[in-house]
Amino acid sequence: MDFSSLSPTAKRELADVLSDNFCYCGCPHTLGACLKSHTPCKHARRMTQLAARMVSEGVPATEAILTLSSYYQGFPSPRAQFKVDDRMCTGAASAPVTVVEFSDFECPYCAKARPVLEAFAKKHAQQVRFCYLPFPLSMHPNAVPAAQAVLWARDQGKFWQMHDALFEHQSNLRPEAIATLATSLGLDGTKLAALLKTDAYKEELDNYRSQGRAAGISGTPSVYFNGRAVELSFVEASMLTHSLEDELEWSANKNAWAAD
Repeated sequence: MDFSSLSPTAKRELADVLSDNFCYCGCPHTLGACLKSHTPCKHARRMTQLAARMVSEGVPATEAILTLSSYYQGFPSPRAQFKVDDRMCTGAASAPVTVVEFSDFECPYCAKARPVLEAFAKKHAQQVRFCYLPFPLSMHPNAVPAAQAVLWARDQGKFWQMHDALFEHQSNLRPEAIATLATSLGLDGTKLAALLKTDAYKEELDNYRSQGRAAGISGTPSVYFNGRAVELSFVEASMLTHSLEDELEWSANKNAWAAD
């Protein structure tokens, strides 16, 4: 593995990770020793790639080790159970991995994660079912109206069109602007404007919030692979693919790692 592009400081931090952390493949070796003596091991290479990425971004070895530990401990830990709506999902319900995203239309981090998650789901359409769950945050004044609007559009058969429009106009999600978006999508904006003055969909939104809180989310976006929480730092194309590969291996081997 080539780490020549790392800075001298990052190389020192990576060396500490390799010497102080054990490989999660189950062998009795440190990560560095596993790379050298247990060459068939896929996890040593994946863990090292993750560690190299973190130290390259200035993460110290101690924090990188904790992140790796948290990531791998997430596989055998109890998984969250979610009730999703097929109309708010893409991909086949029979896909081996269901990716659930809790999101807020006024959240800037959600807007950044959106194209990454959608491209990932599209690329792995045979393996991934991607489901959106609204989780409007109280700090965002228009989060609830936006969530009401997307659920209403879903009931009109245009969930994803409204979902995309709301994110594309994230800087202006006042109720009157949302109604205009509905009209541009061929929906009845006047009807939506009236609905946004009520507490429509309150019970459903409360249910999604309850599901999120029960799963332990503290902010948005929050992403889960088959009920396993994925850290926000993993919401990047290569990291999502890494997590998918691990999830497929874990589930294919009945909640265990494949023998190397």
